[in-house]
Amino acid sequence: MLLRPYQQDSVDKLRQSFASGKKSPLLFLPTGGGKTHIFTFVAKNAISKGGRVLIIVHRNELLMQACEKLRSIGLDYGVISANASMNLDRPVQVASVQTIVRRFDRMTGWTPTMIIVDEAHHVQDDNGWGKVLAQWTMAKVLGVTATPIRSDGGGLDGVFDDLVLGPSVRELTSMGFLSPTEIYAPPCVVDLSTVRRRMGDYANNDLEKAMDKPTIHGDAVKHYARICHGVPAIAFCVSVDHANHVAKAFQDGGFRSSSIDGMMDMATRKEAIAALGQGRIDVLTSCDVVSEGTDIPVVGAAILLRPTMSEGLYLQQVGRVLRPATGKTKAVVLDHVGNVGRHGMPDADREWTLAGTGKEGGGSKREGPPPPVTCDGCFRQVVRPLPPCCPYCGATFEKQNRLDKMKIEAAELERITAEQAETMRVQHKREQAGAKTMAELVEVGRRRGMKNPHGWAAHVFNNSWRSWAK
Repeated sequence: MLLRPYQQDSVDKLRQSFASGKKSPLLFLPTGGGKTHIFTFVAKNAISKGGRVLIIVHRNELLMQACEKLRSIGLDYGVISANASMNLDRPVQVASVQTIVRRFDRMTGWTPTMIIVDEAHHVQDDNGWGKVLAQWTMAKVLGVTATPIRSDGGGLDGVFDDLVLGPSVRELTSMGFLSPTEIYAPPCVVDLSTVRRRMGDYANNDLEKAMDKPTIHGDAVKHYARICHGVPAIAFCVSVDHANHVAKAFQDGGFRSSSIDGMMDMATRKEAIAALGQGRIDVLTSCDVVSEGTDIPVVGAAILLRPTMSEGLYLQQVGRVLRPATGKTKAVVLDHVGNVGRHGMPDADREWTLAGTGKEGGGSKREGPPPPVTCDGCFRQVVRPLPPCCPYCGATFEKQNRLDKMKIEAAELERITAEQAETMRVQHKREQAGAKTMAELVEVGRRRGMKNPHGWAAHVFNNSWRSWAK
């Protein structure tokens, strides 16, 4: 197997980690960086030394992806899933985590020396992944993920004992292994004041009511037609019904569109994904099916219609369009719901850590001073804290770079720079955190165009109180 230089470097770091006495390192590598290729290489080496390897995944697409990679290098493997017959004569087993926890009693005599965990950010002590690791405590563990964060803000240091960092999205883009992104910001604020939170993210049933409106659909179709007409695209939706409605809106707009969901049989889902990759449809709509593990390099646009507090989910979604392909010069992100403002640009510098952030939505740690602001008058960079006027041209900062103005007054989605995106993210956080009274919170809600600023303010206050009480 041939490895790219950065992949070989990651393998070398993993070897050093194990050699230093670590038993369960976690490898971070962005979507499109070749995590499956790396862990297959590691598995092959372990087998060559007489070991047994268990690869655990949580989606059929990931299971097939791992099997295809093993097959391509001529490595025999068994499959442990609901629709497969177990064959424990093979030194490598690819298992659905949901199935293997029900078949521990049938694994007698087959003990892995290494367990490889795909999409390892899902691992917790008390879930299926945790139960698998607890079943074979003597095995070495290798976790791989593009987003080493949990949505509830908890840490991964209870499972993994070393974080091995591969190159960042920005570094892979500069090497030519990922596509550069163009981000288009939302034209208006979606009122989420009545949307409850559950498990670190917005509750899907409430979110569906807020997002599943014809005006949202028409907006998505119009901007797709204007900005990236005909580019293969994935629209990320909040529910199955929402995805179906969005697909219908694109069909009514003259585009070929289909919707997929987790309740469909595997063959139907595979055919829909293949149709997008082969150019037989323009837009594929989905709810939680193609956020992880789906590899369609020709897809050039991500249409974000699901607001999320989870930085990991956001990065997984935009990661679907970053892979390069012949004739593809860029990846377009049409952000209709403000996710870039919440979490920053896909290639922003992020400091990953195994320790939890302690906040809903997870998120990487960002340290250092806030980014400078670009003056709208002379386009020079002005460092914070901002003076009343630009020191170079005298333009006032009072109404410049305000999140509420950028989101409410824009008539069309407009391309934004990395500096603008970071300004949006910082202002979004600081404006809310800077409110000292309920009245100030209500005013923040009004500036953001919310229909019920009092309800939103009460919601924020109650969440802040619960976090403080912990």
